[in-house]
Amino acid sequence: MKKPKIAEWTELRGLAFLAIVMQHNIAEYIYRPDIEQPDSVMLTMIYHLTRFGTPTFVFLSGVLLFYHHRHSKPDYPRFIGKRFGDIYMPFFIWTLIYWLAVRVFTPAFWTSGMPDLRSFMDELFLPQTGYHLWFVLMVFQFYILFPLFLAAAHAVRKRLENLKRLTQKQVMLVVIIVAAILYIGLMKWSYYDMYSWTQVLSEPWSSLLEYRSYSWVMYWFYFLLGAVCAWTVENWRNWTVKILPCTIAVFIMMYIWMGYDVLRGSEDTMNLNISTYLKPSTFISIMAQMFMFYGFLVLLNGKNLWFQRLLAWIGRYSFGGYLVHTMVIYAIAYMTRPLLLSGWHLPVTIISFAVTVITALGISWALSKLPGSRFTVGLARRKTPSSTSFSNKFVTNGKRTQNQSSPLRSASKSQTLETNR
Repeated sequence: MKKPKIAEWTELRGLAFLAIVMQHNIAEYIYRPDIEQPDSVMLTMIYHLTRFGTPTFVFLSGVLLFYHHRHSKPDYPRFIGKRFGDIYMPFFIWTLIYWLAVRVFTPAFWTSGMPDLRSFMDELFLPQTGYHLWFVLMVFQFYILFPLFLAAAHAVRKRLENLKRLTQKQVMLVVIIVAAILYIGLMKWSYYDMYSWTQVLSEPWSSLLEYRSYSWVMYWFYFLLGAVCAWTVENWRNWTVKILPCTIAVFIMMYIWMGYDVLRGSEDTMNLNISTYLKPSTFISIMAQMFMFYGFLVLLNGKNLWFQRLLAWIGRYSFGGYLVHTMVIYAIAYMTRPLLLSGWHLPVTIISFAVTVITALGISWALSKLPGSRFTVGLARRKTPSSTSFSNKFVTNGKRTQNQSSPLRSASKSQTLETNR
C-alpha cells in the first residue's frame, strides 16, 4: 500500500536547499580582498542562519528510507540498483560536466593534447571542481549500508519497547538523548583533537582523518534522527511543536555565541571555518534550528499558503537544483570577479543568491522534462498528468580549489567552508 506523503518533509527540503545555495554564494563574496567590514559581518550573520542545510538533507534521507522500509526488508539488489541510477549516475554525469567546464575555460586545455583523465578519476572520490558534490558521495554511503542500519534500528527499537515502563514518547527521547551525547563526544574529538592526530598517524589513517567530512561516520546522528522521526511521525510532530519555545531560545543563544566565536577567532578576514559542521556548538545550533523549523511547518500543516506551495515545489526539484547551482555561481562569478564591489558585497550576494536559485531550479525543472532525466536530475519524467515518479535526493557544502587560470575556479582556498580540524 502506498504510504501517505508527509507535507513538511518536502517543505523542509526546500528550506534546506535555499540555505545551502546561500552558503555557497556567501563563500564566493566574503573572502574577496575588497570587502568592507560591515558587509563581512552581515554575511557572517546570514551564514549562521544557514548551517542547518546539509545536516537536514541527511536527516531527510534517513526519514524517507526508514519511512518506506520500516515494516519490510528491502530487496537489496533492486534497492541499491535504483539508488545507483537515481543518485550516483547524476553525480557521475555532473562530475564530468564540472571537470570538463573547468578545463575548457583553462587556456592550457587547448594546448596540452589529451586531458588528464586521472584527475577526473580523482574527482569521483574527492570532488574539487564540483566541490559541492562531496555530499552525494557521503549520503550514498548511507544507502549502501542501509540494510545494516535497518537491522540495527529494529534491534534497538525492540529492546527499548520490551521495557514496559517506557511509552513511545519516552523511547524516542531516550534514543535521541543518548545518541546526542555520543555524537557531541565525536564532534569534540573531530574539532579539537583529530587535527593533531593526522600529524602523527601513518597512512592510510591520516588521510582518512583528514577527509573525515566525506564519511558517513561524521553524520550518523542526523540519519538516526530520521529513523526516529519515521517510526514516530505523529509523536515527533507533537513533540517538535511542544518544544518550540525551548528550541527558539536555544537557537537564539547559539546563534549569538557562534557569531561571537567567529568574530573572536577572525582577523582581517572572517574565518567561517570556525563554524564547521563538525563542532559541538554548531551541532547544538543546527539541532535547535532544525527542530524549530520542523515545529513551525507542522503548525502550518493544512493551511496551503503560497510559500508552503513554493517550498514544496522547490523541494521537488532541489536535487537537480543542488547539482546545477554551483555552475550558476561560477557563471555569475565570471562576471563579478573583475568588478570592484567595495561596499556592495552584501547586496550583490543577495542578488546572486536569487539568480542562482531561480536559474538552478529552472534548469532542474527543464531537465526533468527531457528523456533520461533520472540520470541528470534524479527525476523520472511524468508519463501522465496524474502519475508522478520521482526520487528524493539530499545533497552541500564542500571544498573549493584554487586555480587562478580558470574563471570557474574559486578565487582562494580560503573559500572552503568546512575544515577538518
